[in-house]
Parts: sequence; C-alpha cells; structure tokens
Amino acid sequence: MNEEIPFFRDTWTEIDLDALYDNVKMIRNALPRNTHMLAAVKANAYGHGALQVGLEALRAGAHGLVVALLDEALWLRKHGIEAPILVLGAIRPSDAGVAARYNISVPVFQTDWLEEASRSMKDGDVLKVHIKCDTGMGRIGLRRADELKEVEKMVSASDKFLFEGIFTHFATADQQEECYYQQQLQKFKRFIDLLETVPTYIHAANSAAALCHHDSLFNTARIGIAIYGLSPSEERQFIPKTRQVLSWHTKIVHVKKLQAGECVGYGACYKAREEEWIATLPVGYADGWLRKLEGQRVIIEDEFAPIVGRICMDQTMIRLPRYFPVGTEVTLIGGRQDLFISVDDIAKKLDTINYEVTCSINFRVPRVFKRGKQAVEIENKLSTRFL
Repeated sequence: MNEEIPFFRDTWTEIDLDALYDNVKMIRNALPRNTHMLAAVKANAYGHGALQVGLEALRAGAHGLVVALLDEALWLRKHGIEAPILVLGAIRPSDAGVAARYNISVPVFQTDWLEEASRSMKDGDVLKVHIKCDTGMGRIGLRRADELKEVEKMVSASDKFLFEGIFTHFATADQQEECYYQQQLQKFKRFIDLLETVPTYIHAANSAAALCHHDSLFNTARIGIAIYGLSPSEERQFIPKTRQVLSWHTKIVHVKKLQAGECVGYGACYKAREEEWIATLPVGYADGWLRKLEGQRVIIEDEFAPIVGRICMDQTMIRLPRYFPVGTEVTLIGGRQDLFISVDDIAKKLDTINYEVTCSINFRVPRVFKRGKQAVEIENKLSTRFL
C-alpha cells in the first residue's frame, strides 16, 4: 500500500470482489432457477465488509440479504441497500415499528411479542414477518404445532403484520451422518403442512444444506460462509471451485540481529539458537491475530517465516530466513508467489472454525476492496471514528 491510502498503519486486509462475485454467481447458478438466494452479511459480512459484500452479492444475482441484528439491517438501509433484508435474530417488540418503516423483515415466534409489537406500532405500519421454527437447533423459535397455529392466526388477523415467510435452521447439515438433519427436515415439513396460508419465502437451507441437501431448498436458501470461498465444514468439502475472498497483509517495521541466547517477547519464551534475523510486524491479538498463533508461519516474498515469541497486543515477531528491509510486505492469510495460507490453516492452528477467524478481525484493521489489482474502496473504521 502507498501513502495515498487513507490509513496510517501497515496492516490491512484485502477483499477480492472479483472472487466474491464469481462465488455468488457460481452458487446462484447451482441452485434451481426458482430458488431465491439470500446472501448472509451478518457480523460485517463475516468480517469482510457488509455494505461492499452486500452490493456485490446483489450484483451477482442474490435476491436479498440476511443479517443477525436490526442495527445491521438499518445500517445497510441507510447506506442505500433497497433489496429485501431479513433479520435472523430476535428484536425487541418496541422496535417493530422501526423495522416496518425501513421495510425490514423480522422473525416471530411468540404470541406475547406479537401483542406487544402491535401496541407499539404506529397507524399505517406494516411489519413483514417470518415465523421461526425451532426444529432442533435449540435457539429461538416455536417448537409445537399449537404454537405455530396461534402465531399464524394472530399474524393473519392483524393489519399490522404481513406473513412473508417461515424458516428453520439446521444443526448438522454439514455432517456426514444425516439422521438428525432428516429429523429436523421432516419436522419443518410438518409445520409447513399445518399452515393455512403459504408465504412468499420458505427457507431452511444454509450453505451446507443448500450445497449438499437439495431436499431442503424449498423456494429460498440462505447462503453465508460459501460465498466467501470457505467451506462450511472440514467433514464435507462442498465448494472446491470457489475462491477465498479475504487475505491479510502487513509490513516489517523493524529488523534486528539476535545473537545465540538472546530472547524475544513476553516471558522470554523464545531464545535464539544461533545468529538470527528477527522482524517486528505491527499486528497483534487486538487485531484478531491471536496469541495461540505462536509458531504459525507467514509468507515473506517467496518463503515462509515462523512467528517467534508470544504475540503481543499490537505487535508480532517473526524469524526471517535472511535479512529483509523495513517495509517488506508480509502475508498472514492469502497467497504470494506459489505459497498460500488459507483461513482454514489459521482455524486449524487456533483449534476453531473458519467463521471465527474472519469474524474476529478487529474493526481497526482497514479493509481494502479490490477488483483485479486495483483498490476500488477502502473501509477504515478507526479513522472514521477518531480522526
């Protein structure tokens, strides 16, 4: 990056909009033509940048977007997104009018919520609702047939609500063993059969289900992790042709030569075995580059270099294979020359899942959105907040 870029640290992520577009297009084309594709951009698009990802996903053929929070939906609306937006998480009944006025769809699964929401809404407000069914995930949602009938009856009888959809979420669609998945699917089908009115959107499939279980598609699918070029599961690889969208880069800010026996980092836990070149990188666990990554390799030019010593809040040290000057670019996640570090590699080192890796990248790490090799937009929330 150069001095014209509007951020003031040598650490940033790059979001490949071409890869994102191709991923969405490929998945969209793999779904039946009459299936609505909703792109999941919750949690700042899994750390990738919600507005930019949302716009690109819609351009590539997504029908609408799904988020977790009303705040996320409102932010997208206020930044110009006009496509359908569904909030997946519970909202306060007192906020129902806000959602209605911004044409944001929300889940419903409690009669008390509907009564309170109706009282709080203004005359003329009409809230689009999706009945949420808990078929075995154990989070939010109604669980019994009588609950479904009562909720549908209340929604249909009120001029404050529009019954737009019904949905559930699978707990094990990404696993080889399918018994629990089938139990959830059959329970959801029984719920659908009980409806007096068939809504516009019927959806159960997440990325794993949509790509592996076409019997779960109904007429709408919610696609999240797959559009980012990442697999929903290590157990089943669903999307071999998609490309990883995010990469993470930094630059050397200091280089020193250690003698044998000299130490690096908190606890002096790394001791040079011989004369070694050590470089400091301006990235640390406050950025989401976590302490457990000690020993992880990074890429410098066409070589790997290991992290040495404990990762600090804001800085990381690496052992260089040879001398490199200050300013040399280092890749934490992504490819360089013929070398590649995947999000899954980092997840394995952290003993977690790829979702958590990208979601954990802090807002203070700028996002640079690129087409080809050209930066087309930069999201720098730190400068936006404090400069």
